[in-house]
Amino acid sequence: MSDAAPDILWTPAPERAARSAMARFARAAGFAPADIDGLHRWSVEQPADYHDLLWDTLGIIGERGPLAVAPGTTIRDTRFFPGASLNYAENLLSQPDDRLAIIAHRDDGTRRTVTRRELYDLVSRLAQALRANGIGPGDRIAAIVTNDIESIAVYLASAAIGAVWASCSPDFGPAGASDRLAQIEPKLLVAVPSYSYAGKSFATAASIAAVATTASVTRIVLLGQSSGSYGKPSATLDDWLAPFAPQPIDFRRAGFHEPMAILFSSGTTGKPKCIVHSGGGLLLQHKKEQQLHCDLTADDTLFYYSTCGWMMWNWLVSGLASQATIVTFDGNPAYPGTDRMADLIDAERIAVFGTSAKYIDSCNKAGCAPARTHLLASLRMVLSTGSPLLPQNFDYIYDAWKADVHLAPISGGTDICGCFLGGNPLLPVRRGEMQGPMLGMDMAVLDANGAPAVGQTGEFVCRNAHVSMPVGFWGDTDGSRYRAAYFERFPGIWAHGDFAEQRPSGGFVIHGRSDTTLNPGGVRIGTAEIYRQVETIPDVLEAVAVGQDWQGDQRVVLFVRLRDGVALGDDLERLIRARIRSGATPRHVPSRIIAVTEIPRTRSGKISEIAVRDTIHGRPIGNDTALANPECLAAYRNLSELSR
Repeated sequence: MSDAAPDILWTPAPERAARSAMARFARAAGFAPADIDGLHRWSVEQPADYHDLLWDTLGIIGERGPLAVAPGTTIRDTRFFPGASLNYAENLLSQPDDRLAIIAHRDDGTRRTVTRRELYDLVSRLAQALRANGIGPGDRIAAIVTNDIESIAVYLASAAIGAVWASCSPDFGPAGASDRLAQIEPKLLVAVPSYSYAGKSFATAASIAAVATTASVTRIVLLGQSSGSYGKPSATLDDWLAPFAPQPIDFRRAGFHEPMAILFSSGTTGKPKCIVHSGGGLLLQHKKEQQLHCDLTADDTLFYYSTCGWMMWNWLVSGLASQATIVTFDGNPAYPGTDRMADLIDAERIAVFGTSAKYIDSCNKAGCAPARTHLLASLRMVLSTGSPLLPQNFDYIYDAWKADVHLAPISGGTDICGCFLGGNPLLPVRRGEMQGPMLGMDMAVLDANGAPAVGQTGEFVCRNAHVSMPVGFWGDTDGSRYRAAYFERFPGIWAHGDFAEQRPSGGFVIHGRSDTTLNPGGVRIGTAEIYRQVETIPDVLEAVAVGQDWQGDQRVVLFVRLRDGVALGDDLERLIRARIRSGATPRHVPSRIIAVTEIPRTRSGKISEIAVRDTIHGRPIGNDTALANPECLAAYRNLSELSR
């Protein structure tokens, strides 16, 4: 735990705070803008009044219905706007005109733009093509795509007709793509035949073919030219759209909780969970976060570095609902140099810039100082997520980027496709802290007994229902997996799986994951995805992967138990890394591989990743009596390989 009163690094100018959307919302709710605690408490304690005002303030297009909130017997059973009828894409595509909607960049220097009218027309043609090919409400569309104009357009066309979208980035190998997308039994597969990263081109034919073997897939639409054959009928996007001309879009309005998108968990204990999100939930949550907490307006340009396999991509796209221009970037943000993103900020006059904590840390260590080389005149807010932003990197932003900027680390996740914690334009920025909870989110830190953990690290929880809770998990017909994921630790309370601390200021500090999900560079990955690759190697009998806290981030450490007589030499290490890279992604490749003679297991025979993780960090084992072989943990202590 750090100082109770950390340094204040930035305070909003009074006139800037007074004209913010958050200040206007506070006044409309009957609060002085300075009483942000009172406003937040009201948003939690009076959910019906709060959500009514939120709908009106955000200008949601659709029929609201008579009720804002229908309480259930549990948090999970609560329903928001049960009589509402709306369409996510209709809200994002309103006011089609000549203003720029999307500015798309690639790391090879390519820049393309599309206006709101051009985007509307493209989505119109796509929606017609989808319907003409038998895609309708509830059908799943799987996508292996890059962050570009066409991917966004297909996503919006899917939402327009009531289909359900699910995407992953093309750097997933065949197994990674199939483990995710095949589960949802998609009817259509949309894919890029290749992608580039750091100046190199990579084919995706194997991943496309792996997903195309799913029996439900009837057609493949390629966002680019390809001469490959995938075992199912395929067409390029241009050919597929050729019969259709733009016309007014027939948006299918549906209930607030109607499924619209599926996002995937990391896959820690098996295949990734398919987390189903609603159009109403994503629309209201994202507009609240962007307009109220980020003060985003129609005059702004919004950027968040993301692939199409991360929830921040969905979040970025929602910026269109506020009439903002969004900027996409496909490729390596540090190619050909670490100043690439600063170049982008100046070139496109980005007002709200989002990135990962790891990227900021990398820029700091590389000595990148945009304040000395760039104007950054448009930059008003910097968002950071993926992993905790280190206190020294708060200093770095204000010293080396811009002194008058609102730095706002955010915390949430794929589980809610949104944020629990984030920025507030009415509050100061304190070194090392996130400013506070989002409106409508009753966030707390609890000890192991479920009591508030004041001034200490505990479990990060949400104690009330919120609009972006998942509809459920795909295939979880009785809801048991959903309940186990969030509500078993503290009955009736959402436990998010983070260690956190609430400061006297009201700000929060996230100290890392409390489960076994790996999080290198802010990218959540599951251990099971690594095991599935490693265990195809005959000389590796079994393995355990954990995350080691390292230089302000996390690195993956892989322990392997080898066949008798086999040593972990350079050739075997190279084989392990290559197998993981090709079958999963480069992010899954461990930083350290260490041979051990035994792996700890519970008495029921399960590998205990938590025991290994805690041991290498020198933390006490919570309950070693649950282990069948606790004595083996001695081999994991004080390893020289983990000190460099």
